[in-house]
Amino acid sequence: MEGLIYLEDGTVFKGIGFGARGTAVGELVFNTSMTGYQKILTDPSYKGQIITMTYPLIGNYGVSDIDNESDGIHAFGLVIKDLCDMPSNSNSVMSLDQWLREQNVPGVFGVDTRQITKKIRKFGTVKCLISTEDISIAEAKELCSKGELRGDWMKEASTKEKYVLEPTAVTEEKPYEVAVLDFGVKTNILRCLQVRNCRLTVYPYGTPAAEILQEKPDGIFLTNGPGDPEEAKEAIEEVHNLIRTSEVPMFGICMGHQILALALGGKTYKLKYGHRGGNHGVYDKETKRSYITSQNHGYAVQHESIILKGMEVTHLNLNDGTVEGMEHRDLPIFSVQFHPEASPGPDDNAYLFDKFINRMKGDRENA
Repeated sequence: MEGLIYLEDGTVFKGIGFGARGTAVGELVFNTSMTGYQKILTDPSYKGQIITMTYPLIGNYGVSDIDNESDGIHAFGLVIKDLCDMPSNSNSVMSLDQWLREQNVPGVFGVDTRQITKKIRKFGTVKCLISTEDISIAEAKELCSKGELRGDWMKEASTKEKYVLEPTAVTEEKPYEVAVLDFGVKTNILRCLQVRNCRLTVYPYGTPAAEILQEKPDGIFLTNGPGDPEEAKEAIEEVHNLIRTSEVPMFGICMGHQILALALGGKTYKLKYGHRGGNHGVYDKETKRSYITSQNHGYAVQHESIILKGMEVTHLNLNDGTVEGMEHRDLPIFSVQFHPEASPGPDDNAYLFDKFINRMKGDRENA
């Protein structure tokens, strides 16, 4: 198949199509990870986006049954330099091409991903059309102009029904009851809580605070998710109500971090091209250590806005100085912008989950 990438400024890249035969419009972003394409594509935070992988060889270890972060691909398309159609991995059950066809997601390879990445870095993320349907440039231009970049994808990425996950820890201790507010959660985040003896009640987007608190949770967890945090108005209001009416320990990651800031009266802003990859340096002011982190976000919390709302900045990005973590001065509330469950360190950031557990343990011992 012929593969076409059309940017809203008129830039065209032609390559070879793979995966599904189709056309999609989304926000073109880049990810600098050398591995993990299956986890990236199934991360709900990529809903509405077309991903360019900067590492040139993709597909070399195929697709397995154990590496998904959700029940399917959420990205709208994939752009890569070289496609491996003969994967070598004992866990592989199919090739990347087969998987994208099965998931009805178009891909394009054989293009200069360095040029695409440099363009995004210079001009910022951009609306993009990806097609494997042999459409003309004129058709691509029209379809791209009609395409809409939504900011409220978290409403679709969230679970539609409340469900419960039992802890996987082998212990005689009573499990910690954790309310999970789902904005598009990654499966591995839930596993990191389950293995720490947490029974998780996962709630759909916009669940009222009163409904959550009537279950008397030991802790509240705010998940990652796609889109513009300021579009999550219902979630912002309910998190504000949770903070106002309880003192239950609360922990947020990525979108959860941003929604927490907005619920406290802070502000967020869109980054030029975001942070997406597994090699972002972050400094923890409390431990006075630097960590390698995995990140996937296009928005950030405005530093000054949260300082005035009772929060202290705990983590800073070593590349651009953006806020990577915060903690309330008086309430048991903290959050981070990066993904501690993704383990690029590999286990450097696991202490954040332990911190959440210790907060709940302290409340239980003082009750």
